[in-house]
Amino acid sequence: MRIRVVDLVAVCCALVLVAGCSQPSSGGGAAPAKDAKGGRLFGVSYQTMNNPFFVELNEGMKSVIEAHGDRLVTLDAQYNSLKQKNDISDLVLQGATAIFLNPVNWEGVTGSLAQAKQKGIPVVVVDAPVKDADLVLCQVASDNLEAGRLAARKLAEVQPESKVVILHSSVNKACIDRVDGFKEEAAKHPGFTILDTQEGKGTTEVALPVMRDLLARFPECNAVFPINDPSAFGAISAIESAGKLGKVLVVTVDGSKEAVDVIKTGKLLSTSAQFPREIGRISAEKVYEHLEGKQIEKEVKIPVELVTKENADTFIANKAKGPSK
Repeated sequence: MRIRVVDLVAVCCALVLVAGCSQPSSGGGAAPAKDAKGGRLFGVSYQTMNNPFFVELNEGMKSVIEAHGDRLVTLDAQYNSLKQKNDISDLVLQGATAIFLNPVNWEGVTGSLAQAKQKGIPVVVVDAPVKDADLVLCQVASDNLEAGRLAARKLAEVQPESKVVILHSSVNKACIDRVDGFKEEAAKHPGFTILDTQEGKGTTEVALPVMRDLLARFPECNAVFPINDPSAFGAISAIESAGKLGKVLVVTVDGSKEAVDVIKTGKLLSTSAQFPREIGRISAEKVYEHLEGKQIEKEVKIPVELVTKENADTFIANKAKGPSK
């Protein structure tokens, strides 16, 4: 009986030692996670998936990753900074090979980026830059300053005397750049007046009541710049309800098929089109280049193009080919 107890203790000790040796080191990078098929695990956290733009971006990214025999886990932060923080933490704990991030708050993600860097997990930021670029491998985004400039330029061409309200999303650096670009171009046109800037949060649901209030407060308003297509749809609904279709022009940014369809109806003047599938594809390719030991540039800008009623059909036909520039 004594021998059996001693043997049992020895076996237990051996199991503990084996289990202890199998854990990743707390000091260096986490061991890359693999799925049942042996492919590497990649993760992406978007500020929202309730936007066709991010669905398309995700498809571009996924196509490259799956072509390498690897797997992409897609997470939706639902515009919640805390949820995004927890999602990133989970990916780090799983030992993701790399993480792609579309930040809810461009400043608030610093702690999450530091956590990934400490574990040796590269992070590629997509669409909306972060404040501390030193913590990430690379940032891949549209030329958002130019997107804002294009919107203001088109508005000035059609309506030189524009009294404009802006529907912002001020925690998102991409949107900050769009508004800066719009204001930069607007300043070149003496007939432009920016009446007010309010938070539309980039969603149809929030933008609609905000635009309704702005129209009531500023009856002279004859133009609006929402920072993306979903908020433009909310603004258009408010304008339509107020009986001001055609009297309040709308220019925006994204270039979704839904927005192009609305442009054809005449309810939307223009959208500065991004190429989300291209952003996703290039982001994934940059990670693989890094894993192969290649030097990666810190910032990649994807060109944008203005879509109006005149070129709407051509744009949709050629969008899959990427920017024409």
